Amino acid sequence: MTARPVIQASQLDLTFVTADGPVHALQDVSLDVPPGAFVSFIGPSGCGKTTLLRCIAALETPTGGKLSVNGMTADEARRARAYGYVFQAAGLYPWRTIGRNVALPLEIMGYSKRDQAERVARVLELVELAGFEQKYPWQLSGGMQQRASIARALAFDADILLMDEPFGALDEIVRDRLNEELLRLWARTQKTICFVTHSIPEAVYLSTHIVVMSPRPGRITDVIESPLPAERPLDIRDTPEFIEIAHRVREGLRAGYEE
Repeated sequence: MTARPVIQASQLDLTFVTADGPVHALQDVSLDVPPGAFVSFIGPSGCGKTTLLRCIAALETPTGGKLSVNGMTADEARRARAYGYVFQAAGLYPWRTIGRNVALPLEIMGYSKRDQAERVARVLELVELAGFEQKYPWQLSGGMQQRASIARALAFDADILLMDEPFGALDEIVRDRLNEELLRLWARTQKTICFVTHSIPEAVYLSTHIVVMSPRPGRITDVIESPLPAERPLDIRDTPEFIEIAHRVREGLRAGYEE
């Protein structure tokens, strides 16, 4: 029996009303995300990748079509805390230690001090930041701050992790390392991950499914199911299989411009 998709979008549209006229951000987007998948959204700037992620998170409201998250409406899923969200910037409060930053959603949700401490310790170990609980954000590198942001999103153990280009501002060496760490984290937690990126190699390296989007209004031009194995050393990027998938992504991006 096929498992029910964790995220289902059907003919999703979103139009923003502005003083200069309507802006058509998304058009006729249909997508099923299976449980445990790692799905990357890739496309040109302004194509609606982040907008689609924000719709899933109930931070934007579609103007047409249907969207369900864990069998609920997006707003119900938000209230049920069905997902964690990692933004482009780490967004850590400078006056709070790393431990207290990670604990913030747990405080808001009313977890006991003991539960907070146990969860913070567990997720900091997951992202390889054990021992940094008492440090402040300014004492950590950019990559470590992003790992703390991921830990915060994992703290309440939601089934879905939404990530909006979290490594885009980092240099290539740090980005490669965090890509490896994110794959290990995904393998250990078995969460469903939706990941926005502008990088073709990053999308191909990380994903079980790559969603290629067109320029605005954002439409899906291709959904690529990756044949790559779950175990992926960085040098897999030099293999013919990897290069072939990257070529298909480029072709999908090119097709979006030509339509």
